[in-house]
Amino acid sequence: YVLKVIVQSVQLLYTLLRIDQPSYILLQNPPGLPSIAVAWVAGLFWGSKLIIDWHNYGYSIMSLSHGRNHPLVLIAKWYEKLFGRLSDYNLCVTDAMKEDLWVNFKIKAVTLYDKPASYFKETPLDLQHNLYMKLAKDYEPFKPRYVNAERSAFTERDGKGGNVVKIRGRPALLISSTSWTGCSSNVLSSPDYERFIKEGAKLPALVCVITGKGPLKDYYNGLIQKLHFKHIQICTPWLEAEDYPLLLGSADLGVCLHKSSSGLDLPMKVVDMFGCCLPVCAIYFKCLHELVKHNENGLIFRDSKELAEQLKMLFSEFPSLEGKLHSFRQNLRKSRQLRWDESWDQIVLPLLGHKE
Repeated sequence: YVLKVIVQSVQLLYTLLRIDQPSYILLQNPPGLPSIAVAWVAGLFWGSKLIIDWHNYGYSIMSLSHGRNHPLVLIAKWYEKLFGRLSDYNLCVTDAMKEDLWVNFKIKAVTLYDKPASYFKETPLDLQHNLYMKLAKDYEPFKPRYVNAERSAFTERDGKGGNVVKIRGRPALLISSTSWTGCSSNVLSSPDYERFIKEGAKLPALVCVITGKGPLKDYYNGLIQKLHFKHIQICTPWLEAEDYPLLLGSADLGVCLHKSSSGLDLPMKVVDMFGCCLPVCAIYFKCLHELVKHNENGLIFRDSKELAEQLKMLFSEFPSLEGKLHSFRQNLRKSRQLRWDESWDQIVLPLLGHKE
């Protein structure tokens, strides 16, 4: 650790002292070790102002593998507290973090919520169909039950007019992103939804698309293959960068399994989903309500059984436009979130001075 910090400090400081003189140095934390201290030194050299953009605490992430009372974690906390106070301006991603920074670090910050990029939006039906046909070449859940050159599991193109329509009796498309920990994977592979259908509930088949990387992905993929669900298909595709927002904009429901190490940051995946007007079921942590409004733009759950009950309720009238799922989507459409550049102009520019 010590050698790594020394090497990175020298490399970063050398780089910062060779650039043209900046008016501001904007630093995202984490990672903040050694970048906060180095950026502060570079700021002294250049006469620049240091802005720290707090997305989480580095020490809280370190505590996941070492424990909260490990000497390295305690040193990292002291370091963030000391050098964080030396910044000129501070941004943070939640009001909960803004309060925590003041109470525990005596740092005044301005809340700048993460916002979706402009390409996260609802996907037109034509583009949905093209994406499904592309994925159907490699992934079974996207293939139609009956072979047809212009048909996927979800959509088909009319041979006469060329119009794309959604197939009657199509499965519901659920998308999630996970780091493939035991907890998140067990939540997604719960058999409760399958049991509801066997007991007579009128629910659609589910196609669950899971994206993300993690050291246990292959292990859990093997377990998923052994589940033999009749009404649930789980797909773990490799997506090209431009296809991910298209898939979010095509899905019926998003599921978020993010848990914050500090309990003070919000999941960017949900921000992107909301940009696509995609309702979300998200696992609870203490400041999640700043993003997911329960029973307004999504639902909050605490375990796999509660998630299964929520899926049962949301998909009970699928694909009707009368149920909760459609209501959540309509609320997201009406709310019209600020995009990132608009949010920056409204919140950060006044902080720095209008002329700048």
